[in-house]
Amino acid sequence: MTPLAPLLEAFFSDRLLRQRRASPHTIAAYRDAFRLLLAFAEKHLRKAPSDLLLADLDAPLIAAFLDHLETERGNAVRSRNARLAAVHSFFRFAAVREPAHAGVIQRVLAMPQKRFDRDLVGFLSSAEVEALLAAPDTSTRLGRRDHALLLLMVQTGLRLAEATALTADDFVLGAGAHVRCHGKGRKERCTPLSRGTARVLRAWLAERRASGVDLAFVSARRTRLSHDAVERLVAKHGLFATKTCPTLARKHVTPHMLRHTTAVQLLEAGVDRAVIALWLGHEQIETTQIYLDADLAMKERALARTAPPGARSHRFRPKDPLLAFLEGL
Repeated sequence: MTPLAPLLEAFFSDRLLRQRRASPHTIAAYRDAFRLLLAFAEKHLRKAPSDLLLADLDAPLIAAFLDHLETERGNAVRSRNARLAAVHSFFRFAAVREPAHAGVIQRVLAMPQKRFDRDLVGFLSSAEVEALLAAPDTSTRLGRRDHALLLLMVQTGLRLAEATALTADDFVLGAGAHVRCHGKGRKERCTPLSRGTARVLRAWLAERRASGVDLAFVSARRTRLSHDAVERLVAKHGLFATKTCPTLARKHVTPHMLRHTTAVQLLEAGVDRAVIALWLGHEQIETTQIYLDADLAMKERALARTAPPGARSHRFRPKDPLLAFLEGL
């Protein structure tokens, strides 16, 4: 009869914080996974989380929890797999601490990740980027903040958490302008800034009177921008930009799409994949392959190089409206 509470507390305090020195992002992700799991177990077993035993979290309960995430909470397969990864990490820790429960633990560890279709990444064209950057009303303070933030994210490809954590000290806006950030896996990297971007950021930080460890981008209440707040402002400006760029209506503009846009722009400019991986803070160069798959224009240029000499290469464009309709289906 092994209580779950002390084992789970040891997993977070000893295993994750002390031994692995896991990042705050990892701690938060694992914490949220177990919050959901414990609430699910309490409802189905009618036991308070502090009264649960390790044996209560058996494979059937974990399987029912994963189904609950997809069917009732509407989580995508990626989110479901991330929750299972957190559970697996805990049970690997429990396997060493509680070998008497090896049977229960091994059955949970044997639960596989679910496979899923990998869609092409979405990104914005140059015209769509211009429309998005022009959407904020720069006659207002919040509009100037949003414009500076969007411009920074499009040019640097920073992750959402990286952008919202930036302080005034992270920017060098003189000669050799760049921004420093602490990215995924506790890695620090520097990303260069164009003169135009540096000028906009210099003006924004001066208006905000930010210095030292003051956050570069804050909410109306002068607190750190939440992820939800940034997602909402990006979506809001993306919707407004459809007035001048109708193609944006077919895209769900998100902060991560801006990161994808940065990568595709670098690829189209002929930047080597190794440099793009360093630019975006990827652990492996192979991660940039998804951007090669998504860039149709690059594939068309490759096709043009293989065409016979003298042959005209162009995309099929039907002249008849009905044929154009059918082609667009």
